[in-house]
Amino acid sequence: MSKRASPIRAASAAIALASMAVSVGAVENGAPITPFGVFDFGAGTLPPPSEFATVGLRTTFYRANELRDNAGDRSPVGLKLKVDSIGLAIVKMTNIELFGGTYGAFAVLPFLDMKNDLSIPTPVGPLALSGKNTAQGDIQIAPVVIKWTPSPGLFTNASLQFQLPTGSYDKTRIINAGTNHWTVSPTFAFSYIMSSGFEVSSNIQLNINGRNKDTDYRSGIEYQHEFAAGQHVGPWTLGLGGYYYQQITDDKSAGQTVPDARSRVMALGPVVNFFELGSGWPLVWLHAYKEFGAKNRAQGSQIALRAAWTF
Repeated sequence: MSKRASPIRAASAAIALASMAVSVGAVENGAPITPFGVFDFGAGTLPPPSEFATVGLRTTFYRANELRDNAGDRSPVGLKLKVDSIGLAIVKMTNIELFGGTYGAFAVLPFLDMKNDLSIPTPVGPLALSGKNTAQGDIQIAPVVIKWTPSPGLFTNASLQFQLPTGSYDKTRIINAGTNHWTVSPTFAFSYIMSSGFEVSSNIQLNINGRNKDTDYRSGIEYQHEFAAGQHVGPWTLGLGGYYYQQITDDKSAGQTVPDARSRVMALGPVVNFFELGSGWPLVWLHAYKEFGAKNRAQGSQIALRAAWTF
């Protein structure tokens, strides 16, 4: 394994955690549930124990101009969606041993600027609807995070994450920074860095959503798989990343199954990571993803810039 591999990845998960969702789907009101398009290079790593903590910042810009229906065809409903977000992640790893690894925890505090313009066809002409929300999103915490290094070049971690209904929410709005329900997300991630410097990373997560008490709606369980593959060249890592998202159980409204409402989307795009040990610069990531294959949700593009510091 490259001698740079371990320090390069030391803080990557910290900034990867600093995010907020930018999706609009079959889930209730197209609300953000949990973030995806977050993890790329270094998904399996976590920062080392430190005196204070690792701090990450992530800014994301998402735009979509089309909705896709249950067949994957473009919907006649016009859409112009903008979601800009900034998130602060605080990660604290320790030397405490747990299940053969080391224990840590993290919290993520997101803030979103969201706007959605809809044009709905009717027999008497298009009906225009517009909504916006600039506010705090749902806070995420992971009281249990465990990292392992099973072999040279292989880094893994698992966590149990909770998304709390702390974000701004009003059931009369067409877009909300908060979801008004709990979400529990078990995750597993890995990064494998070969002696040649080639890296493969992935993060797999399930999102188990609670019921929105104001609308009596419960979104289905979501599967999300994020990945990246690329080559280390000096302080740079260059490659391709993306995600696959699939809703695997049905939504329920007032206890009844909502038919043909499961959402799906995929994305691919370039990823760049920079870190030079001893330079004083933070770890920095940049990716640009284009979505495709969407069903029951918006299909758009995302640009994300991340940075992380360990204190």
